[in-house]
Amino acid sequence: MPFATAHTVSLHGAVGHLIDVQTDVSPGQVGVTMVGRADTTINEARDRCRMAIINSELDWPATRRITILLSPADLLKHGTHFDLAVAVSVLAAAGTVPAAALEGVAFIGELTLDGNLRSVTGVLPMVLAAAERGIRAVFVPEPQTREAAMVADMSVIGVRSLGQVVAVLRDEEVPDAPPVAPTSGARLLAWRGQERLDELDLADLLGIADARYAVEVAAAGGHHLLLSGPKGCGKTSLVERIQGILPDLSRDESVELSAIHSLAGTLDPEAGFPTRPPFSAPHHDASKASLIGGGLGAVRPGEVSKAHTGVLFLDEFPLFRSDVIEALRQPLENGDVTIARRDESVTLPARGMVVLAANPCPCGDYSGDVRINRCTCREAQRRDYRNKVTGPVADRVDIVRHLPPLRRNDGLADLEPAESSAAVRRRVEAARGRQAERYADTHWRLNGHAPGPVLRDRWPLTKAGQKAVDDRLYDGKLSRRGATRVHRLAWTVADLRALDQPGLDEVDTALRLRTGDPLLLSMLERAG
Repeated sequence: MPFATAHTVSLHGAVGHLIDVQTDVSPGQVGVTMVGRADTTINEARDRCRMAIINSELDWPATRRITILLSPADLLKHGTHFDLAVAVSVLAAAGTVPAAALEGVAFIGELTLDGNLRSVTGVLPMVLAAAERGIRAVFVPEPQTREAAMVADMSVIGVRSLGQVVAVLRDEEVPDAPPVAPTSGARLLAWRGQERLDELDLADLLGIADARYAVEVAAAGGHHLLLSGPKGCGKTSLVERIQGILPDLSRDESVELSAIHSLAGTLDPEAGFPTRPPFSAPHHDASKASLIGGGLGAVRPGEVSKAHTGVLFLDEFPLFRSDVIEALRQPLENGDVTIARRDESVTLPARGMVVLAANPCPCGDYSGDVRINRCTCREAQRRDYRNKVTGPVADRVDIVRHLPPLRRNDGLADLEPAESSAAVRRRVEAARGRQAERYADTHWRLNGHAPGPVLRDRWPLTKAGQKAVDDRLYDGKLSRRGATRVHRLAWTVADLRALDQPGLDEVDTALRLRTGDPLLLSMLERAG
């Protein structure tokens, strides 16, 4: 029968679609026709596959009409990883390999003209998508065998060439072939500063109990955080210690993060699934595409997606470009990023904690205390600088804290040693455990993810707590979005205190965290 079907996967962001590569080889006008909304890279596969088959000393049906359909036909497809499935489908339709051997098997890989394979990006999410749709075996380039094997119950065959694929399908002796070079993208190696971050501890920081508690609440509920204050007050030092109080990743979180880095070409399969949350701190000169995602050709995840389940730290936030600041609205609000183009729309997950840090003025020395104020900026400069961290973006940040400058008479050396990161992490883990139980039958994991209407219906505040929020709302001191964030924060404060429902005290703490008002000493003592 001059017809065969091979399977591969098309990626749209982190979502994979199983594609049937159907080939018909029949009498007619000689030529190759490919249909099914293929982009330029796939259309070029006709020539790559033809030369790969010929140079592999296999029979190309040169005197026949070849029609190749990529089904479903209405789905836009792109990527060079279609090559192997196209070549195998043609060979099966021509009778070179048994068509029955292609059932339940997916083929992923780019072909060179001599029939060898090249590595491609996105293998992990492709194999995950194939497994969800009943595929139980997959052919991949040899260097990516470990990556594909990260998917449970999947039979992975690592190959070097088209000739080896054909030999396996024919159940013949597999010929030798040159090794396949790893993907050209950078690997997800341990960040050079990671060892330094691992050595940092909250116990090193004295005299900022207010900000420490805000960071603890943010970590416990996955809330976004804005820290402001003059240079040298401890903003960066505090943020760099957030990762140390976050719990290890769950299995689902680890798989999601690995899939994102596979799309970006930065996954190191030899390291296995990551266990610790990521920490990303891009420079303020970063472009919109590098931070949010995009690029030419296939959409690549940006730093906001690579920090999924972890921390994205944007230091000197007002210095970021205006288009980058405005593009943060969606990930701050929805926990994902949608990149729309003429022919496609790609959505990538971005549910990490976004932490913003800002100085009060361009020079960083402004202080409300005239005795220590060394600022040289004009008032107009300070106003323009502050305006970048206000408005719609700031309204999407859950917690606002201002760190005061360090004074000569603060007496930090006389203070008792602060709590260690390990002690705070135990409370954060316990709070997140309570949230996991609460949201077990939902699609979200933390208070910072829960939609406002669902919170009000299923997990309301007490009457006194809700009245306190409503009073601020009707007085114009809170927006409706801000009221939802106070509701979320109140539940996180209650989770840290092991309470079944937030009361008026928890709501008051949440309001202070939201508006930037100082926390009461009794709150901090209760937190410790």
